Order: sequence, then C-alpha cells, then structure tokens
Amino acid sequence: MISITSSQLDAWFALFIWPFLRILGLMLSEPLLGHRALPRQIKMGLALLLTFTIAPLLEVPPSVSFTSAQGIVIAAQQLFIGFALGFSMRLVLSSIEMSGHVTGLTMGLGFAVFFDPQNSAQSPVLAQFIGIFAMLVFLAMNGHLMVISALVQSFQIVPISTESLHLSGFKAFAETGGQIFMVGLMLSMPMLAALLIANIAMGILTRAAPQLNLFAVGFPLTLGAGFVVLLMALPYLLPPITRLLEEGVLHGLKLIGLFRAAG
Repeated sequence: MISITSSQLDAWFALFIWPFLRILGLMLSEPLLGHRALPRQIKMGLALLLTFTIAPLLEVPPSVSFTSAQGIVIAAQQLFIGFALGFSMRLVLSSIEMSGHVTGLTMGLGFAVFFDPQNSAQSPVLAQFIGIFAMLVFLAMNGHLMVISALVQSFQIVPISTESLHLSGFKAFAETGGQIFMVGLMLSMPMLAALLIANIAMGILTRAAPQLNLFAVGFPLTLGAGFVVLLMALPYLLPPITRLLEEGVLHGLKLIGLFRAAG
C-alpha cells in the first residue's frame, strides 16, 4: 500500500506554489502581461503555464508548509520579488507617458483628457498616445519575452529560500520612483525646447504688434507648432524608447539582486 506523508505533500506542493506566487506578483505589476484588458482567466492560465514550464528548471525549494508562519513569509517574499520585477517595467512606461504629459501641457493640450483604463484615471490624450507607441515598440522588440527571461534569471539571482530579503533592496525599490520625472523630462526636452522657441517668437511678435490678440492667435499657433514638432520628433524617439525599455529589464534584475540576503 502506498503511503504519502504530509512532509512529502509539502515538498511536492512547494515545487510549484512558490514559483507560481513570484510569477503572479509579476502579473500584478507588469504593464503588458498584467494589462487590465486581459481577462483574469487568461492571466491565471498564463501564470500556470509559466509555472509548469519554469518549475522543473529550478532548484528544489525548501519543503515548508504553506500554512505555517515561515511559509507565509516565503509567500510574501515571492510575491514582492515578482512585483518588483514588473514594477521596474511599469516605471519605464510611466516615465515615457510622463514626457507626453509635459509636452501636452506645454503645447496647450492639457485640457484634452481621456479615461485611462490601465491606471483608472483621467490622462491627457498625448500621454496616452506616447504610451501606446511605447507599448507597440515594447511588443516589436519582443519585450514580453525579455521579461519572461528576466523572470527565469531572477530565480538564479534570488533563489527560493527561507532567508529574509536584504533591506537595501527595499530602499532601492522606494528610490526608483523618482526616476519617472527625470526620465520623462529628459525625453520631452527636445519638444519642450522647440515649443519654447515658438513661444518666444510669439512674444516678440506681440511686442512688435501690440494690437495682435495673443490669446486668439497664440493658442492655435502653439498647438499647430506642437503637432509639427511631435511629427518630426516621433521617428527620433524610437532609439531612446528602445534603450529605456531594455534598461528597464536590466534595472529590474539589478533591483532583484539587492534583495539577496547578506552573506
């Protein structure tokens, strides 16, 4: 008669539940795999498919009961590691959308907002346009495969264990949020410079001809100049956006490496 002990059940269960939780954490924060437009059934099926594909390649995890206090800690760690990896890609796309926010406000499109289903908030139309453009670039460069590859590498960088995560990883995780504004401003700087030149030219024109109605003429000119500058700058945005997306995946792996316990 075959007898199965509870420790054997915990060992078999741990082979799949810990990788599944890390993959599920990635699904919660990654902008493409965790997009709101994807049904939950597809996300869960994809997470299970990745789990059954990746789990046999990993080292044998510790056979800890999932219902124990130590098992709950390990589950929280795996969820957070996966969330941190996806959060790095979320930051890159948010910084790219930030450039659209700044450009739209400068050219006078700050009032043109649509509902953004991804963030469940109102977002300027130009920011959504640049965000969709970045998402298409991400798909064209097989970014989803790069994220899955980084997920597999994360199990080698921070294997599943009972050791606690290092505090330097949490500090770096909190500091990465400030990169949104810096990268967004740097990406929108050429368009902002061109719009600034257009505004200075209109100011000189208004000074030379005081009878000219600045509000009636300046707004259409600024709006038209913004669209022209955006049309000219869009092909040149492809290389920096591609580099930012690649660096986002590498930054996620570096962030994961900081969670490795000291020693």
